Amino acid sequence: MGAEIVPVSTTTRKSLSKKQRALEILSRLKRLYPDATCSLNYTTTVQLLVATILSAQCTDERVNLVTPALFSRFPDAPSLANADLTELENLVRSTGFYRNKAKNIQAACRMIVSEYNSVVPNTMEQLLKLPGVARKTANVVLAHAYGINAGVTVDTHVKRLSQRLGLTKYPDPVHIEQDLMKLLPQPDWENWSIRLIYHGRAVCKARSPVCEACELADLCPSATKTVNSH
Repeated sequence: MGAEIVPVSTTTRKSLSKKQRALEILSRLKRLYPDATCSLNYTTTVQLLVATILSAQCTDERVNLVTPALFSRFPDAPSLANADLTELENLVRSTGFYRNKAKNIQAACRMIVSEYNSVVPNTMEQLLKLPGVARKTANVVLAHAYGINAGVTVDTHVKRLSQRLGLTKYPDPVHIEQDLMKLLPQPDWENWSIRLIYHGRAVCKARSPVCEACELADLCPSATKTVNSH
């Protein structure tokens, strides 16, 4: 069954404040992707942390192909902290930037072992001290491992769609996150990101967004330009 064609209405968009649009987009995303969840495979918090570090500039699908062998060999923080670095690099090689990722994973796990009794910390401040961990990774770990919505995860999909939807004018993830946190209810910060990622993969693709079949089109300033240009 094909996607429903949604007419682009500048009237609908312009009659709403940015916050009202954001909340309406959130409502539609929940309806469109009711079962959306984190696509990374993991069984422990350390594994979630490692998988998220590996996902930088790499697809979740690729990470999920790599992590079974990685976690079979090095299942926890102590084993990763003491791993042979060359072996670790070879296990994560296909995720790209593998030397830097392997080095950061090992350094982060050494800190987790030495400073946090082998338990991944559960505050933004502590997580950001770990090598290789910026706000995106910290937000994912806090939300999915600890149920804490400390911020909005901004990956490439969230960045692209938030800009296209006119919810931010900034190019950098830190400012985009700050804008989104002001527009969305805190309990929805993480599920917003996950559903926006699903929408980015399915409809609002980087090179060829399918605006004519997008159920957010009447709320999107970029869709008007795209549809009208055909």
